[in-house]
Amino acid sequence: LRWMPRGVALSALRYLQQPIKLVREYDRANLRPDLIAGVTVGVILLPQAIAFSLLAGLPPQMGLYTAIAGGIAAALWGSSDLLHAGPTTTLSLLTLSTLAFLASPGSPEYVVAAGLLAVMVGVFQLGLGLLQLGFIVNFVSHSVIVGFATGAGVLIALRQINPLLGLPPSQGDVLGGIRETILALPEAQPLTAALGIGSMLLIILLRRLNPRLPGPLIAIAAASAVVFLLGEQASDVAVIGQLPAGLPPPAALPFLNLELIGRLSTAALAVAAIGLVQTTAVSRSMAAHTRQRLDNNQEFVGQGFANIFSGLFSGYPTSGSFSVTAVKFRAGARTRIAYIVACLVILIAMSTVGWVGNYMPVSALAGTLIITAYNTIDQTEIRRIFQGAPGDAMIMVVTFLGTIFLELDFAVLSGILLSFVLYLIRTSAPRVQIVVPDESFRHFTHRPEAPQCPQLSIVEIQGDLYFGAVSHIEEEIMELATHHPEQRYLLIRMHQVNQVDFSGIHMLENLVSHYREQGGDVFLVRVSPKARRLMAATGCLEFIGSRNLLDEDEAIDYLFHHVLDPVICIYECPVRVFRECGNLPKRFDLIEITPADTSVGGAPASNGVTAPAVSPRELWKALRWTSTATPPPIVLDVREPREFHRSHIAEAQSLPLSTLLQNGLIMAHDRPIVLVCRSGRRSRRAAAVLRGLGFSDIRVMEGGMQAWESAGLLTAVEFGPEAAATNGKGMV
Repeated sequence: LRWMPRGVALSALRYLQQPIKLVREYDRANLRPDLIAGVTVGVILLPQAIAFSLLAGLPPQMGLYTAIAGGIAAALWGSSDLLHAGPTTTLSLLTLSTLAFLASPGSPEYVVAAGLLAVMVGVFQLGLGLLQLGFIVNFVSHSVIVGFATGAGVLIALRQINPLLGLPPSQGDVLGGIRETILALPEAQPLTAALGIGSMLLIILLRRLNPRLPGPLIAIAAASAVVFLLGEQASDVAVIGQLPAGLPPPAALPFLNLELIGRLSTAALAVAAIGLVQTTAVSRSMAAHTRQRLDNNQEFVGQGFANIFSGLFSGYPTSGSFSVTAVKFRAGARTRIAYIVACLVILIAMSTVGWVGNYMPVSALAGTLIITAYNTIDQTEIRRIFQGAPGDAMIMVVTFLGTIFLELDFAVLSGILLSFVLYLIRTSAPRVQIVVPDESFRHFTHRPEAPQCPQLSIVEIQGDLYFGAVSHIEEEIMELATHHPEQRYLLIRMHQVNQVDFSGIHMLENLVSHYREQGGDVFLVRVSPKARRLMAATGCLEFIGSRNLLDEDEAIDYLFHHVLDPVICIYECPVRVFRECGNLPKRFDLIEITPADTSVGGAPASNGVTAPAVSPRELWKALRWTSTATPPPIVLDVREPREFHRSHIAEAQSLPLSTLLQNGLIMAHDRPIVLVCRSGRRSRRAAAVLRGLGFSDIRVMEGGMQAWESAGLLTAVEFGPEAAATNGKGMV
């Protein structure tokens, strides 16, 4: 462990010490229920392990060796108290599909390759666990498992038809195998078929009478009894044969055969991935009943050791089994000791009643596998996936079709790759939405129909700020800024941002720079501690300013009283978006007008209320190039004095809208008037007042001072005490 970082090495040592923890923390009060459950599981598992090994194209004893060696290792190093690990339908089918192109099923070369495959799978899983990479199983879509389980169930049922009827194994692909089976039906053996179909019917009947009864065990025992009683009359019935006694023997595996290892590497990756996902799904389902807190990394270590020991002791790949785990749970098991007891029961049975294999018909095991295959097809889950997101349904269908018509390892990896692609697509385009307070001002909600603050935009980022998503997020926010240029301030709610990388840091800095160039700023709330540390380490926090990271409960109050302009709230905003708006008087509704004619130099509207617009560049020219025939216009700035002193057109005179509304305007009517405010709203209201006073030659500067400054035109700034621009009676 020297090559590992210190923290990872210490965790690895803790994972390896799991057997000591199991023995040290074992409660003796659990011994009796564990013994009873272990005997029950062992009796049921014995025929299943034999059937699974036949499904994998391996000798029957290899299923038993896998159950013993792999099961004990998984129990010692696993995490879940109730998880059963051993031979399963899924990995048995994967093993057959993977190794069939290397050697003939059942041959010595095939058996050796199965053991080597198990060790390779175990090494891969063990490495993931020791490196604390258990989280990667979360990135494999559940639809991959459902699609593969459905396809595997169909394949198992199709491949067991020939053994069920006593026909020779079919060759070729699925469609070719179905054709061969149909053509060979006249050659079916009646007694073999009767034993197989009868076993299936007996299992179904027992399940309806009492689901707790071990239907497969009773059916196989009944079929074996029939073969025993018929004697010579059942000589044509294929049977398992004598089961070997004793412990699982060590296997001589070709660890130096790099060519074989290379050919098995892709398959080992697929088998390991499916085994881990299936094991995690089973352990989580049990944890939902027992409330046990699981450790994915520890479970990976347990599965790694289970496959390594299984391969080294004449077994093949193993994983968690839902059916046997459910039996173990119903039998009252408390800890992993129950499965160790089950393995001992199998050992005792092999040593005492191994002769029963001489009367155990293969067709009965085939019938059991067909029933098991049917149970792996979760019709309810399939319907739910089709009713859900289209992407999940696509992953399930692709994995299902690949399982049926392609090599299984390729089908599994294709489904996993597709789920990763779907994940990247979803996370690379997180939703960026505008939110506003609800009617009670307690929560922020996305209500597109609700009015927004004219100064402050509040957005919520529903995803991480990582390199694959920052471009989309920045484009969405910049588009909002383009559509609402008057909103110079931005508040970003980051409570759904769990991760931020360096690309996210750059994106935040770009947004801050853009808003500050427009005279505004950016504020953040609910920044995670991890993101804040990264911002501090990269200098982003210093650039943005720690004051701009606000407390969520106090953010609006702070912005309203220290950042937003109350003049705009009074004279330019007709709505009350925030709770704080309720304390402000609204002068917006004193003058009702229609939208101004925004065409530059256009004629006044027919209703006499609106005024034509003039662009900042045209006004600048009118103030610079004048003559006696065309005197310059009078520029009236209707903003508040403090706004005027901060920045204004040099030739402008200050006439606040509040003064105009109260005192009116006294001046000659022989010169045109151009009204200026911040963005244009107050100017249009001032134009309505002046028209009511008899002024006709009135224009509004389009876009207000924001447009003037954006055009790069010079402004005047005043310092010192404010000097009133009017005499208090509207005289200029």
